[in-house]
Amino acid sequence: MKDLKQYNIQFVGLKEGIHLFNYKIENKFFDAFNYNEFVSSDVNIDLHFTKKSTLIELVFEANGTVEVPCDITNELYHQKIEATLPIVVKFGPEYNDDNEEILILPHEAYELNVAQFIYEMIVLAIPTKRIHPDVENGTMQSEILNKLEELEVKKTKEVENIDPRWDKLKNLITEKKT
Repeated sequence: MKDLKQYNIQFVGLKEGIHLFNYKIENKFFDAFNYNEFVSSDVNIDLHFTKKSTLIELVFEANGTVEVPCDITNELYHQKIEATLPIVVKFGPEYNDDNEEILILPHEAYELNVAQFIYEMIVLAIPTKRIHPDVENGTMQSEILNKLEELEVKKTKEVENIDPRWDKLKNLITEKKT
């Protein structure tokens, strides 16, 4: 984690009030977390750091894109990232991050590393099913989509030629339930 020293904020020397920190996140950042889902990334983080007498308020705002493969076609596309993460930092006897909205730092702490919060915010901003925009609007042309359409189950007219005895058996099941 020594690669992430630039994400340390020494809050002891800061005056009370609002402070703004900006970070540019690229793939090198994710390498520190051994996360390699993104082909490339370009995300800007604005951190509004509000120091008060008894607590600290953090509001992370992420804007940018990450290049990921589509789950359907495996074609690469740029997934837009827009996320906000508010966190309240309080002070107590020991470190506690059980609550995702409140972080408790020990009284003797003098700095805070925000890299983990940035990492989690970006990763959680990605949809669980990644679909290329051209697949959603129907303009994507790829070999994989053509093969999927070829293998798609087609409705046939054989449904009309069902033996009428099967209908009588289906009626027995529905009559039994009522």
